[in-house]
Amino acid sequence: MAHTATASAAKNTIHPTLLLWLIVGWVGFALLPWYGLEDGIFSFEWVLDGYPFDDDYAPALFLGLQGEKLWLMPVALFLAMPLWVLTRERTGPHYGKILVIAGALGFGWLIAQGFAIGIRGWNFGWLEATFGPLGDRQFGMGTGAMLVASAFLFIFTQGVAARGAVNGDIFVVGAIGFVITIVTAFVFYPILNMLASAFITEDNAYSISVFFEKFTDRRLWGLACLSGGRCGAAWNSLFLAIAVGILTTGLGLAFALAVTRTNMRFKQGLRALTVLPIITPPFVIGLAIILLFGLSGSVTVFFAELFGVQPTRWVYGWTGVLIAQTLAFSPIAFLVLIGVVEGVSPSMEEAAQTLRANRWHTFRTVSWPLMRPGIANAFLLGFIESMADFGNPLVLGGNFDVLSTEIFFAIVGAQYDQGRAAVLAIVLLGFTLAAFWAQRFWLGKKSYTTMTGKGDSGVHPHLPKALAIPVFSIAALWTLFTIVIYCMIVYGSFVELWGVNNSLTFKHYLTAFAMRFDAEGIRWTGSAWDSFWTTLQIAAMAAPLTAIIGLITAYLLTRQNFAGKNAFEFGTMLSFAIPGTVIGVSYILAFNVPPIEITGTGIILVVSFIFRNMPVGVRAGIASMSQLDKSLDESSLTLGANSWQTFLNVILPLLRPAILAALVYSFVRAMTAISAVIFLVSAEYNMATSYIIGRVENNDYGLAIAYSTTLIFVMLAVVGAMQLLVGRTNIGRRMTQSRTNV
Repeated sequence: MAHTATASAAKNTIHPTLLLWLIVGWVGFALLPWYGLEDGIFSFEWVLDGYPFDDDYAPALFLGLQGEKLWLMPVALFLAMPLWVLTRERTGPHYGKILVIAGALGFGWLIAQGFAIGIRGWNFGWLEATFGPLGDRQFGMGTGAMLVASAFLFIFTQGVAARGAVNGDIFVVGAIGFVITIVTAFVFYPILNMLASAFITEDNAYSISVFFEKFTDRRLWGLACLSGGRCGAAWNSLFLAIAVGILTTGLGLAFALAVTRTNMRFKQGLRALTVLPIITPPFVIGLAIILLFGLSGSVTVFFAELFGVQPTRWVYGWTGVLIAQTLAFSPIAFLVLIGVVEGVSPSMEEAAQTLRANRWHTFRTVSWPLMRPGIANAFLLGFIESMADFGNPLVLGGNFDVLSTEIFFAIVGAQYDQGRAAVLAIVLLGFTLAAFWAQRFWLGKKSYTTMTGKGDSGVHPHLPKALAIPVFSIAALWTLFTIVIYCMIVYGSFVELWGVNNSLTFKHYLTAFAMRFDAEGIRWTGSAWDSFWTTLQIAAMAAPLTAIIGLITAYLLTRQNFAGKNAFEFGTMLSFAIPGTVIGVSYILAFNVPPIEITGTGIILVVSFIFRNMPVGVRAGIASMSQLDKSLDESSLTLGANSWQTFLNVILPLLRPAILAALVYSFVRAMTAISAVIFLVSAEYNMATSYIIGRVENNDYGLAIAYSTTLIFVMLAVVGAMQLLVGRTNIGRRMTQSRTNV
C-alpha cells in the first residue's frame, strides 16, 4: 500500500519547469500588452492609460473579448493543451508528444499570423484574395507576445527532451532550442530578408531582372581606372581589402617576431600599443592623418614651404584610406599572430638545429609552415575589417568609392534605394565569404598541432640576422609612426582651428562635456553628454548578454553531443563573417515592420551588438572550456546535480577569464562601433560614434577629436581595470636569452 501511495504521489507531482513556462505564457497572453509600446518595454505608463481595454495596451485576451484581433484566440487553445499533462508522468506515452504538438503549433501560429498580417492588413495578395479584405491591422510584437513565444519555445523543447533527445536533459535541449531560435531570428532572417529585397520592384513584386540591373551597374563593376578613370566600388573595395590584408599581416608578423624572436627593448610598450586600435573609434586615425597630411596638415605645410610648392590633397583617396586602415588593423593582426608565433613548439625548432639546420633553414622549414593558420586568420581579419570599415573611407575617401560608403548613401542619401543597398550588401557579403573559403582552401586539411600536453620548456631561437634586421627596423619605424598618430589625436583635440588658428584651448572639451551645478544637482549641459550616456547604457546592457549567450553556446559545443552540431556551430559563427555594414542594412530592412518592429529603439542597437560580438564570446568560452576536464561535469552529475546546476556551480566559476574577455570585448566594441550603428541610431538613441561622424561631416574636427580622445581614455580605464582582474597566464617556458642578435 505504501509503495502504491508513493507511486501515485510521484505520478501526480506537478512538473515545476513546465508550470513556470505555462505561467509565463498565460501572463503574457492575459495580463501584458500584446503589441509594442512607443515608450519602450521599460515604460509602465500604460497601466494608468486605458489598460486593459485600450487597443494600444490591451493584452491578447482582452482584445479577443472585445471582438478584435480574433486571429490571436487560437493561442489560448495551444496554451491550454499542456495543462492536460501537467501532473502526468514525464516518461508517460503522451507527455512528450502533447508538449511537442502544443509548443510547435503555438510557436508556428505566432510566426504565421505575425508575417501574414501587418500594418496594412494582409501582407500577401493571395491571402486577401482567399479570405477577403481584413479590415484590421497589427503592429510589432510587444512584451506579452514575446513572453508567449518564449513559453511555446520552451514547452516544445521540454517535450523534445521528454522524448529522449540529448539523454532527456531539459536544460541542454532548451539551451539548444533557444540559441537556434535567436540566431535564426537575428542573423539568418535579416540576411535572407535582405537577399529577397534585392529582387523587389517599385510595384512591390519580385523580379530577377531588377536584381541584375542593379548588380551589373557600371558604378559597381566599372574598370575605367585601368585607363586613368575611376573603378567601380566593388573593385575598389576588393583591391583595397587585399592590400590591407597583406600589409596588416606582414606588419603584424613583423611585430610578433620582433617581440618573441629578438631582444628588442620596450616589448611591453609594444604590446600596450596593440590595445589602442581596439579601443579607438575606427575613423579617428583618419582624422589624425588629415591633421598630418591633409591640405593644412603639419607635414604637408612643412614640405610645401620647404620646397616652395602648392599643398595638394594627395591623402584623400586610395592612399589615405590604405594608410589609415593599415594603421588601424595591423595591431589586430599582431594579436592573432603573437599567440601563433609563441605557440610554435621550441622543441621542434631545437630538434631542427640539433640536426645541424641553421637559423634561417629552421625558420623557413619548421617555424614558418606552423604559422600558416595564424597568417591566414590575420589576413582574413584584415580583409574583413577593411571591407566593413565605414569611418575611414568616409573621412578620407574623397572620390574613391567603396561598398560600405555606397551602401550608406543608398540608404540615407537622396536616392533612398533599398534595393541597391541590398545588392551592394550582397556583393560585400560575397567577398567576405569567398575570403573564408580561400582561407580554408589554403590551409587544407594538414595538421598544425604543436602543443601535445607534454612538457615543453624550450627557448625559441632568435631570428637569423638577415631577417632580424628588417623585422626590427619595420617594427621600430611603424611603432614610431603609430605614436606620432596618437600624439596628433591628443594634440589636435586642444587646437582652436587646425591650419588657421593653432592656439591651444579647452573649448572643444567644454562644448562637448560642460556641466554645471545648481540647486537641483548636476546639469549635463555639454552637447555630447546625451550620446555618451546612451552609448554607456547600450554597451552595459549588451556586454553581459553577449557573454551569457556566448558562454552557453560554447558549453553546448564543448560539453554536449547532438545531431546537427556542426551546422549549429556554423550558424553561431556566421555573424563574424558578415561585415557590420551588412548587419546594419539587413536589420533596417527586417525590423522596420511587424512582426519584430524595433527600428528606432534602443533594443535594435543592443541586439545588433549581441550578435555582432557573440562569436568572440563563443570562441573565448570554447578556448577556456577545452582546458577543463570533463570529469568535473561527470563528478557533479554523479553527485545528483543536473546539467543546469553543473553549468552554474562548476563550469562558470572556472571561466572567469573567458567571461571577462567576452565582457571587455563586447563592451569596447559597442562603445566604438560605427559600421552597423550608423544605420540604426535615432534621434532618441544616438551613439557616440555617430555623433562624432556628424561633427566630421560638419568639418568640426576639433570637437570630433576631443570626443574621440575622451572615449579612448574611458576605454583604457575599462580595459586596464579588467586586465587587473584577469591577470596573465604563465605558459611555463624559460625566458629567452638576454643577448640580442639585432
